[in-house]
Amino acid sequence: MSPEMHEKSPERAAEQHPTRRAFTIASVAAAGLATLGACAESERDDEQGSGEGGGSTHDTFVFGGASDPDSLDPAFASDGETFRVSRQIFEGLVSTEPGTTELAPSLATEWTSSDDGLSYTFTLQEGVTFSNGKPFDAAAVVANFERWYNLRGIAQGEDLAYYYRSIFRGFKTNDDPQLTTSLYAGSTANPDGTVTVNLTAPFAGFLAALTLPAFAMQETGAVEAGGGNGADGSDPRQSAYATGGPVGTGPFVFDSWERGQQITLKRNEDYWGEKAKVATAVVRFISDGAARRQALQNGDIDGYDLVAPADVATLEGDGFQIQNRPAFNILYLGINQALPPLNDLKVRQAIAHAIDKEAVVKNALPEGTEVATQFMPSNVIGYNEDVTTYEYDVDRAKSLLAEAGQANLTIPFNYPTGVSRPYMPNPETIYNAISQQLSAAGITVTPVAEQWSPNYLDTVQGGANHGLHLLGWTGDYNDPDNFIGVFFGAQTNEWGFNDPGLFEALAAARTVTSEQEQETAYQDINEQIMTLLPGVPIASPVPSLAFAAGVDGYTASPVQDEVWNTVTVADA
Repeated sequence: MSPEMHEKSPERAAEQHPTRRAFTIASVAAAGLATLGACAESERDDEQGSGEGGGSTHDTFVFGGASDPDSLDPAFASDGETFRVSRQIFEGLVSTEPGTTELAPSLATEWTSSDDGLSYTFTLQEGVTFSNGKPFDAAAVVANFERWYNLRGIAQGEDLAYYYRSIFRGFKTNDDPQLTTSLYAGSTANPDGTVTVNLTAPFAGFLAALTLPAFAMQETGAVEAGGGNGADGSDPRQSAYATGGPVGTGPFVFDSWERGQQITLKRNEDYWGEKAKVATAVVRFISDGAARRQALQNGDIDGYDLVAPADVATLEGDGFQIQNRPAFNILYLGINQALPPLNDLKVRQAIAHAIDKEAVVKNALPEGTEVATQFMPSNVIGYNEDVTTYEYDVDRAKSLLAEAGQANLTIPFNYPTGVSRPYMPNPETIYNAISQQLSAAGITVTPVAEQWSPNYLDTVQGGANHGLHLLGWTGDYNDPDNFIGVFFGAQTNEWGFNDPGLFEALAAARTVTSEQEQETAYQDINEQIMTLLPGVPIASPVPSLAFAAGVDGYTASPVQDEVWNTVTVADA
């Protein structure tokens, strides 16, 4: 994507954003379903009204999520459960067209970039306020960029400032030697009410990156008052702000968080766009996929994400709505080279040859899932049709292990529990399929199962104490840097290797603004990655969502940019 001028009239921009359709994912413990179901019934009994056709409508939308969010501050999150909630409370300068990856106005009505790609000027929506009544203006935009840029200590950590590190690569003062000069070069609130953001180098994906919830606009005064910057050395994800005081400009405001059970949001009555059609939105945490299905069938929730492939036909037959989210993700087996002998290329090649991806897809993933050959989906620019592949070949795997002196290899295999992800609907099933295949090639795995929240991501991204691991990525915007740049743009704990040549190639590709040059650069990099083999890409699954018959106004997004202000719930 080139940083070319993007112009829409303020009238058209204002018309588009308020009509955005809604989107989401899922999470809760099955043990609390009876109590929570009764709670849902009482909420609805109290909040019914007459529909246009004589039917009744509900003033509460209840969505089944897969786990608690990691935090209510999206600046310190990288998971979909956090971002599902964040998208209701916060907004960014730029958004996406409903159901697509195309850019659309949000808090900015239009923008232009300089010819050298080093500055972007945004025209802002007028009359917007944060939910605490403070104005959203150019000064607020500058305050947000400066907040991210000035984070220190623990707040700079890879497991906290994941997206800022991935996109901007550095802070004003870097406390981590792996960080470099920041892409951010300052911002200015202009006299005409616009705001200009300056960069130290061109970055083709800059505008698309701003659609990330991590870069949503927050009321920085409330952040500071609630200890949300971790200035005292504490974990900002546990601050009063991040656990109970988020302040944004979105169509909903935070009401309450019952840990392990649900988050409740209320309609923002002062919202600048189209106000939410329901007065209350609830995300109920149901970790087990079968329990989510049962909750929908029982009428305890109105919808959920990550429907098990085997449940789709049953739900459709029972009259529930199924939406398939366009596949824009990658499931992979990560290999931590900081743990010998995984730093031996022959060992990694043996692992790759031991995996029958077709069988994993057939036995553990939804119909329509595409087998992966590289660390990005086939519809992203730079996808390489001729990349080096590692065909399923158990004998070749055993031979490579013998050559590496690892015929009796034993390695830990980390996988998450208590969660479903778009790229990984049932982690245990996927783990079992791959571990059995590795065993057939003579590789003994030691299972290391951890709850997704709060431990799993901290283990595989926050330190070096892991071996093989299951993880994946749902693209946040349509740019190759959002896939392989995020994974391999710098030395990280997850992969445990240091390859300056690869890092430099990815850094250079980020600055390319010609689509043809991007295509060539990223095709070459994909080949380089698959030759180095830092992990094994498995598949791009097709996630499904299910809704009660009376739910309307929900449009599934390939990047999960799903906002619920247009959702309605009526009796079927």
